[in-house]
Order: sequence, then structure tokens, then C-alpha cells
Amino acid sequence: MVFGIASSFAHFKKAGGICVNKKSLHDIQVSGKKVLVRVDYNVPMNKEGNITDDTRIRATIPTLEYLLSMNAAVIIASHLGRPKGKVVQEFSLKPVARKLSQLLGREVQFAPDCVGSEAGNLAAALGSGQLLMLENLRFHAEEEKDDAEFAKQLAGLAEVLVNDAFGVSHRAHASVHGITKYIPAVSGFLMDKELLFLGQAVTDPVRPFAAIIGGAKVSDKIGVIENLLTKVDILIIGGGMANTFLAAQGYATGKSLVEADKLELAKEIIAAAKTKGVKLLLPEDVVVADNFAADADRKTVAVDQIPGEWMALDIGPASAACFARSLDGVKTVVWNGPMGVFEFDAFAVGTEAVAKAVADSGAKSIVGGGDSVAAIEKLHLANKITHISTGGGASLEFLEGKQLPGVAALADK
Repeated sequence: MVFGIASSFAHFKKAGGICVNKKSLHDIQVSGKKVLVRVDYNVPMNKEGNITDDTRIRATIPTLEYLLSMNAAVIIASHLGRPKGKVVQEFSLKPVARKLSQLLGREVQFAPDCVGSEAGNLAAALGSGQLLMLENLRFHAEEEKDDAEFAKQLAGLAEVLVNDAFGVSHRAHASVHGITKYIPAVSGFLMDKELLFLGQAVTDPVRPFAAIIGGAKVSDKIGVIENLLTKVDILIIGGGMANTFLAAQGYATGKSLVEADKLELAKEIIAAAKTKGVKLLLPEDVVVADNFAADADRKTVAVDQIPGEWMALDIGPASAACFARSLDGVKTVVWNGPMGVFEFDAFAVGTEAVAKAVADSGAKSIVGGGDSVAAIEKLHLANKITHISTGGGASLEFLEGKQLPGVAALADK
């Protein structure tokens, strides 16, 4: 499946303001070359330094295995955490190198820095079919500053860049943006998948097309909602942001999170959906709590019956059932954001119900956002989802129609 993406990918030229008619790994000769692969191995670890979820690492395996099969010398670059330009041992990529070695079944050498003489010597000595992982890019403040000299040093390690880090490509950082001024850059197979599936969703979706948007605040996803309103047939809004829409319709929302400065915007979105013929669905019942806590007293009420001292922390069962029914016959569905306070089990029920509905819809399904993806993984539904996006902020900006610097910097076909 991975290697078949290239032919479909070539058909998509634009997604919002983003040109995706870019060169991929299949478009260049890598045999015997030194290839720098930018990945997103920003993975969760416990206090003992053990990786608790290796999904992002496993997602890059097809790209790495292809390069190794072509006898390339593979240099891997990533960031981990937010060390803010300083060496912080808890953010070392050494445990990630060990995990990757286990997954690939072969040695992954480790460089104690990503630039400098030692990294340069290790890269220079790297032979065809061998792998080297560089230490955390963000141990250098120059990475996030897109510093030209730092980018040039990274470029000096290899002959070509393969960007397989969609999740950081919405930032103009040295390893995805500045570096492309010194060596050619193409997309890896994971990047191809992101651009293909997200690109199809926003440019040429199979209809009916539904979008489910959740999360705490309207302000976080204004651009996504406004852009999708011009493309979808059904728009479902849940999570804390739904409270603002309910308040805009005149409902009393008690102590629920409401963005008072976004009430007029919510009214405009409701009106725009009506004008465009988009079916807009909001919760009809909610699970309310007497305080923001995992063990808070809770009950389910209709949206016009929220008590003054309570707050809505999840959609109710009637809303979940309504949202699920609305997906009957849908051919494409995009879901980003939880329906409630997913970190509290008592208020994760709505999110889990939507996860099941998306998985059972039979539609081409694209899921992004940490909590949405976590719900899919928790319920073991990943095999029923067409594409799980690895790029939280990047996928949101892509769905907004924004140009992603790391994508724009790739070589054109």
C-alpha cells in the first residue's frame, strides 16, 4: 500500500493554499547516497525513560526500509520535547535509537550531537545500508530559529533531505525549511500519506462529506471550521467549544466553559452553515458536573436544562446517538478533537462513542488530534480508520488551507 501512494499522490496539485505537487522519494535516485531523514520522534516516555507509545516511530518504518533496500546511508534527525535550546538529558533521543533498532532488527548508531565534528565524522563514515541517529535537534536554539548556519551544517551531513515529519512541517525550522536551501528535499512515504488523504479531503472529497470538530475552544479551531464550512455537507461540533455555540443560541450554560468574545462569531458560523446548506449539528444533551474533577458528581441533562452551578464536560448519549446516525451514508469523514474532557474517564464516553461511530461508518475516515487518536487507539479501532494523522497542529493548519513551510520547501515535481 505504501509504495502505491505515489501514483495517486501525483494527481493532487492544491489543497487550500498548499501546493502538494511535490517530489517524493520515488522521484529521486538514492542508491549509494547519504540521506538525511527528518522524522517526528517526539514520543511519550515514562520517568524511567521507556517509550510508552511508539506509533510515530513505527509510522516511519516504510520510508527507512525503502532507503535501506536502496543501499542509502540513512541519517535520522528529530526533536524530542521542549529543551529550549539546551542539553537536557531527559530529552535525549538515545532511548529512541534503541527502540528503532529493535523495530528494524538492525543496529542504529547514535551521534551525541546533531552538528559539529563528531556528528560530521560519524556521518562521513556511514556506509550504504547503515543507520545513524543524531541527538535532539532542539538542544540547539538555532533549530527553531531557522538559523542559516545551523541549517547549512545539517545539510553538510547528507546529499538529500527526506522530510517524513509532517507533524513539524507547519513550522519554519532549520531541519525542514532552512536546510532546503542547501540540499534538495523530497517527501517520505508518511508525508505522502498525510498530503494525499488530507489533500483529498479538502480538495476532492467523496460525498457526502462530514467533519467532526471538538476540543475546548472555538478560538483554537476558527480557521478549520470556517474553511471546512465551504467544503462539507455535515458539520458536527462537540467538546467545550460547543458550549459557546449553545450560548450563542440563547441557552443558559451554567459554569461551562464559554468564550464570551466568540459568541458573535458562533452566530455567524451558524448563519453561514444555513446559507451554504451545511447541516450543522450541536449537542442536544450534555453530561454536567458540579466541579472540574475526575470524581465530580455528574448527571445527564438536555442542553436547555443545565443547572446554574454545574458545567458541561461531555456530550450526552442522545447527542452521541444523533452524531452517529448523521454518519449513515457518509462517504468521507474528518474528525479532530474530543467531545468532552477525555482525560477524565467519566467524561470520555462521548469521545469514545464518536470514535466507534467513525470506525463503523464505512466512510473514508481521517482522524487527527491527540485525544481523537488516543480514543481510536484505546478502543483498538485503528485498523478501521483509513488514515490516522501524525500531525496535530500541522493537520489543523492544513485543514485551514494554510501553507505549511516544510511542505512548500520540498522540491517541485
